[in-house]
Amino acid sequence: MKGYLCLQDGKTFQGDASQNWEQPVQGEIVFFTGMTGYQEVLTDPSYKDQIVVFTYPLIGNYGINEVDGESQEIQVSGVVMFHCSESTSHYLATSSLKDYLNQHEVPFITGIDTREITKAIRAGGSHQAILSSQKENEILPSESGQMHKVEGQEIESYGTGDLHIVLIDFGWKKSILHALLGNNTKVTVIPFTKLNEFQAKNVHAVVLSNGPGDPTDAEPYLPQIKKLIDKHPTFGICMGHQVIALAYGAETEKLPFGHRGANHPVKDVETGKVFMSSQNHNYVVKSSSLEGTPLAMRFYNVNDGTVEGLTHKEHAILTAQFHPEAHPGPADAEWLFDDFFKMIQSKKEEGVYV
Repeated sequence: MKGYLCLQDGKTFQGDASQNWEQPVQGEIVFFTGMTGYQEVLTDPSYKDQIVVFTYPLIGNYGINEVDGESQEIQVSGVVMFHCSESTSHYLATSSLKDYLNQHEVPFITGIDTREITKAIRAGGSHQAILSSQKENEILPSESGQMHKVEGQEIESYGTGDLHIVLIDFGWKKSILHALLGNNTKVTVIPFTKLNEFQAKNVHAVVLSNGPGDPTDAEPYLPQIKKLIDKHPTFGICMGHQVIALAYGAETEKLPFGHRGANHPVKDVETGKVFMSSQNHNYVVKSSSLEGTPLAMRFYNVNDGTVEGLTHKEHAILTAQFHPEAHPGPADAEWLFDDFFKMIQSKKEEGVYV
């Protein structure tokens, strides 16, 4: 059965549809350049409402397992691949990728030149697209507020350690939580819209999570966020990095087609070293807007010079636009969690906790 990927600019690509699509599925079209990590991508809340194009030609050969999901459900609207493997070759696999997507009724299309689609996205930017059984479709304006769709509904706690970390939830990944646990820590996950319900007592540090969409959607909550991070060692990851920048007066802007993949080179201004990073974002902090703020650039992207991380000139605050937990991706930046815990210990020794 034929299926069609229709871009907002009028370009249409024909491939093989996964099943009979009764209704077209719309989402923002983006591409991911990693060779592996498709399960993490599909379940990452940062991909909410997006149609993901996998540029690597063979996807799914090691199947789907019960441990690598970053959330409890598939977050993407649809998937585009050149070839989707129907068999699995990993001892942990419990399902093929094809069966996994069909079981969760997530439409996908194969037999399509993902290189050509990627070139179209790079030329025209990320925009809305539709997966459909028809060539002609009406593409509606994009929706906003994705982080409200993926944030949790309740305040939840994990771990039983003496070190208490608050994880502000904009659509957090399981891998970030796992990176924080195991260091004698207790982690309390708080939806960003429920900060007023939380009494910040016996808190040692704060982490701002990843999340989808436009960081300015969090603007009504910036005063509460700033009040909390002014008093505690803080680490912001991806969306969390952007929200911290906004809280201290910087600005964000949308990239033409974002950064998504496991091979983005980042340079550390402090050490001069370059390392590879895993990334997934549309928006970045405007470097020119840092002037006059208490923030300084710590990392930048070697490819396009965009801001990849910040430090605060007075407070113990560190941010990363990339994903140091590296699921999927290289583990080059995992040391940032070590630095974060060292920062917490240093402040603990100074007796500054509130």
